[in-house]
Amino acid sequence: MIILWHLGKEGTKRFGELQRLLPDITKKVLTNQLRELEEDKLIHREVYPVVPPKVEYSLTEHGETLIPILESMYEWGSNYMETVGKERDDVEYSIL
Repeated sequence: MIILWHLGKEGTKRFGELQRLLPDITKKVLTNQLRELEEDKLIHREVYPVVPPKVEYSLTEHGETLIPILESMYEWGSNYMETVGKERDDVEYSIL
C-alpha cells in the first residue's frame, strides 16, 4: 500500500527514489513488491533505452482507482489515532 500511496500522491518515481522513501525495505523486497504490483496491473514499469538503465514506475489507471481508498484509510487512521490518544490521556489523568 505504501508504494501505491507514494506513486499516487507524488507521481512517477525511479527505483532509487522509492528506496529512499522506504528506508527500512531491502532492495530484494522492493523489487519483488514492484514486480507483483506490475503483474497485478496496478503499476506500470517504463524502461528507457539509455546507459545507465533508467526505469520509472507509475500507477496504471486501475492502480489510480485505489488512491481514494488509501486516502480514506489514511483519514480513518488519523482519526483513530486522535481518538485513541485522547482516550489514553483521559485514562492517564484519571489514574493520577
